[in-house]
Amino acid sequence: MSASTSAPRVRTVLSSRWLRLTTHVLVGVGVLIAVVAQVGSGPFLHGLFSIDLRVIAATFALSATATAAAAWRWSVIAGRLGVGVPFPEAVGMYYRSQFLNTVLPGGVVGDVQRALTQGRNAGNVAQAARAVVIERTMGQLVQIALAVIVLACFGLEFEGYLLSTLGIGLTVLVLAALATTAAGVRVRSAMRRELDELSAGVGSPGAFVQVVVASIVVVACHLVTFGVAVGAVGARVPPLRLAAIALVVLLAGSIPLNIGGWGPREGIAGWTFAVAGLGASTGVAASALFGVLAMIAVAPGLVLAVLSTVRRVRAPAPAPAVLLAGAHREARS
Repeated sequence: MSASTSAPRVRTVLSSRWLRLTTHVLVGVGVLIAVVAQVGSGPFLHGLFSIDLRVIAATFALSATATAAAAWRWSVIAGRLGVGVPFPEAVGMYYRSQFLNTVLPGGVVGDVQRALTQGRNAGNVAQAARAVVIERTMGQLVQIALAVIVLACFGLEFEGYLLSTLGIGLTVLVLAALATTAAGVRVRSAMRRELDELSAGVGSPGAFVQVVVASIVVVACHLVTFGVAVGAVGARVPPLRLAAIALVVLLAGSIPLNIGGWGPREGIAGWTFAVAGLGASTGVAASALFGVLAMIAVAPGLVLAVLSTVRRVRAPAPAPAVLLAGAHREARS
């Protein structure tokens, strides 16, 4: 096989969706195996056995609040981009999206489904996809900003790691900016167009404030849920110190190389708790319980997905246009 023939095949394989999904699964499983090899299975079992009805009730309440806030964020951005979705419908679609993101590899399948569904309803799939991307990006940016602020004030033991991470992140952004500047006219034009869409989605002060406040509520609910998990496994951590630790764990959970959130989150949780002097086993147990609670929290999404499927199956198929035209002619004759 010549180099000219093999190169396109290699690019096709490397860009395939199945390769990305396989990589996510393998990395997630590999991290979990490494964590079990380091701390054993005891912390995972301790986390699972720490669940009770009070923990579940608190999780449902916090998840409902976070989902409503995230749906409101999406509704604001989508409305400004011309693909608006009513708030009650946005909540239901967001629950279904969270369920798919949790149970399927990659963590973005639900977002893709949400964008496609709303795009078809609004008649503009591309714009609906932009709304979802902007909504998720704004949520991540607010979470990173909160993590930087909280860690700088209450996470001194992580200061060295924080500065290193920020340095790497700024370097990547500078290199990306330089690469964009050096790119062709079409690339720069596409970047300007996407920046214009971002400005349209959150450009006004009112929309920006709503999106930021909604994102803060989402992060706060996740932090409290992690705090519930930490308390359930028997650890006692001061609130501000816990917030700093939890933000690091939540950022690790957003790394796309995972299985429904599992993998890097447990590894970083063990490391974070160890650095904080609380023991790696405690961090793994809390993270394991948090992972279970996250799966329980999206249960309404499963119910809504099943109900939506049932309604589609029961809905009568529309009559073909030819038959309708024929019936109309017969009625007139």
